[in-house]
Amino acid sequence: MKKTILIASLLLGVSTITHAQLVKFGVKAGVNFANQSGTDITVASKNYSIEEGITSYHAGVVAEIKLLENFAIQPELIYSTQGATYKNAAEEFKNELGYVSIPVLAKFSLNKSLTLDLGPQASFLLSERNNFDYKESKTFEFAVVGGLGFNITENLFLQARYGLGLTEASKNAEIKNSNFQISAGFLF
Repeated sequence: MKKTILIASLLLGVSTITHAQLVKFGVKAGVNFANQSGTDITVASKNYSIEEGITSYHAGVVAEIKLLENFAIQPELIYSTQGATYKNAAEEFKNELGYVSIPVLAKFSLNKSLTLDLGPQASFLLSERNNFDYKESKTFEFAVVGGLGFNITENLFLQARYGLGLTEASKNAEIKNSNFQISAGFLF
């Protein structure tokens, strides 16, 4: 009886340790270099063209689900600000959009330290901040993202990623978001 309990306890312990190594949770944050591309927009019968991108931030939680030795799935829940600065002959304004983004990335280990990350991203608009009363952004955006990850230690990582919007970000102009992110994170 004692052997059975000991063996069962040992198997449960090994199973728990193995399961804990397959799924890791963590946090990440970093800087965004965001821009929008597409057609000019019209506000109160004035045309504005995209002048330049904005620098903003992102932060959130991440999970890493290891499926094979060199392959994992990395779902994330990130708050990210994106947008651009617009200008015409007389005025300039900054359009900053706050999204909750859910990327689900396939993570390929190229070696012990370097990973290639690719996958889709769904984003939901939470806020729109600009210099005028103009709430014409779409509330959902779909994008593809890709980039590289660098594991500094087993738990500490850096990532560089580019996201390209596939759906339009505005109801009245053909504008799509693009975003380059640099982030640091920690897996528990």
